[in-house]
Amino acid sequence: MAKRKVDTENRGFQTRWESEYMFTKVAGKPVCLLCGESVAVLKEYNLRRHYETKHADKNKNMDMEQRLQKAEELKRGLKSRQALFKKAKSQGQAAVKASFILAEEIAKSARPFTEGDFIKNCMIKVCDEVCPEKRQLFLNVSLSRNTIAERVDQLSINLKEQLVKKGKDFIAYSLAVDESTNISDIAQLSIFIRGVDSNLSVTEEFLALRPMHGTTTGHDLYEEVSRCVNEMELPWEKLVGLTTDGAPAMCGHRSGLVAKIREKMQEENATGELTAYHCIIHQEALCGKALKMEHVMSIITRTVNFIRAKGLNHRQFKAFLTELETEHGDLPYHTEVRWLSQGKVLQRCFVLREEICLFLDSKGKDTTQLRDVMFLCEMAFLCDITSHLNAINLQLQGRDRVISDMYSTVKAFKTKLTLWETQMRKENLSHFPSCQTMKEKLSTSAFPSTQLADKIGMLAADFRRRFADFEAQKSRLELLGNPFAVDVESSPPNLQMELIDLQCNDALRAKYAAVGAAEFARFLPGTMPQLRIQAAQTLSMFGSTYLCEQLFSLMNLNKTSHRSRLTAEHLHSILRISSAQSLTPNIDELVEKMGHHQVSPSTSNK
Repeated sequence: MAKRKVDTENRGFQTRWESEYMFTKVAGKPVCLLCGESVAVLKEYNLRRHYETKHADKNKNMDMEQRLQKAEELKRGLKSRQALFKKAKSQGQAAVKASFILAEEIAKSARPFTEGDFIKNCMIKVCDEVCPEKRQLFLNVSLSRNTIAERVDQLSINLKEQLVKKGKDFIAYSLAVDESTNISDIAQLSIFIRGVDSNLSVTEEFLALRPMHGTTTGHDLYEEVSRCVNEMELPWEKLVGLTTDGAPAMCGHRSGLVAKIREKMQEENATGELTAYHCIIHQEALCGKALKMEHVMSIITRTVNFIRAKGLNHRQFKAFLTELETEHGDLPYHTEVRWLSQGKVLQRCFVLREEICLFLDSKGKDTTQLRDVMFLCEMAFLCDITSHLNAINLQLQGRDRVISDMYSTVKAFKTKLTLWETQMRKENLSHFPSCQTMKEKLSTSAFPSTQLADKIGMLAADFRRRFADFEAQKSRLELLGNPFAVDVESSPPNLQMELIDLQCNDALRAKYAAVGAAEFARFLPGTMPQLRIQAAQTLSMFGSTYLCEQLFSLMNLNKTSHRSRLTAEHLHSILRISSAQSLTPNIDELVEKMGHHQVSPSTSNK
């Protein structure tokens, strides 16, 4: 005989039971109005037995009307208590949510966890003036150092869980890896992931920052990267690209990180080929060194240091410029690590070249080199070419950059270099304003246009050499950049039929013209699966380690000499929150997980 199921018997609560047995229905269950107990099964026999066993003597002298009044009074009291409980629960959840929101803001602004106490004191003072009756609500918001640290960790875990969930949908992903040191001289390995799902939506997020307490060999780097990939439960066969800073430990042919990951992919029987790139921005900056004009920069750096290093010289120089009513009132410093600073220093020094010489003369310094015609021509050229290099550098920076667009930028710059070299040999200085200024002050024969054209040729040759690996991927990148201009015959056989269908489709051609290359991939129809996979793989690739460099700046902003005891775990949590782009912490979910927790004022003030 089958067991009876109470749920299927459609038993309903009858109104008369309220006055007869002093029961009411709360959340689908019968609850006694007298003692608050609930009965498991909604059945009249169970209600009657409970009433007769526990409460019969209390109400035996009441008539039916009195019973009805008593039941209504008890129901009102129950509803009042429920409303009070809901309000307390709601206020408690609001206090917890507020602490999460403020913890997120503290992490994003690189403030120490102790800022929570300061913020709370400010909140209380404002409350006392604006709404003193709500002071207790503000006191209930816990913002102690330990609470903020705990909230930051919870927010970070939530973001990581979201990333792991998204990672399960990736059909292709790539990694960007770079290494630097923090204020404690501990090597830090920064890892970012760029994944593409079946809808060709791109997710670009921080994966991990791993401290390297020992050596930083290729094997050590591989162990950390491998651990991150496994923790994320990412399949190795979907790894498409790896972008690094080009250091030997990263790119060594036998024992570098790239070689180790390729070995791992072979072990995992991955069918795809790993494409490894040296950061485009880093390579572009290294190309500038091919000009071999350190002798010019060293003289300028020495001059700037003389003026800026001593407070008295610096003050007198600024006063001197003010007296002369020059356009610029000071000289900037040049920092070797910050590539863009060189252009700013050169530009300012060239504009203020005469004023600088006058000031140095007043200090008894020799200015023969600074007045030399050849030096001034070289400085003008270096000023102009550095300005061009800085322009391309800025174009290559930023988040969500598509590698095909970055390749196009470099390709365009190489074409410009060829044009500039030709024009320089013909003494056409249209794109070199500083050189034009110098040429106007000199006779035509004195301007060294041939030597400077040779410098441009050297720069162009270095660009071709350093970006040879991108030339090898030219067809792949152009397939995403402009699939309508790709030669079908020279394309891989598995793409040819789909390419013909694509190039003959006027609607898709119009869509490409409307949305551009980066967005167009998402409009490829499901009938072109090979093109979609190819687009996903190219979209997933990092062109640079810009995000890693940006993270190191955030790291140095958070882990300072005043916060040197910040733990690696807390630093990791802070960086995940402050670098998040497409993901946002689900604070409502975190509050819900904490249940009915409400922080008391005594705990919050510890």
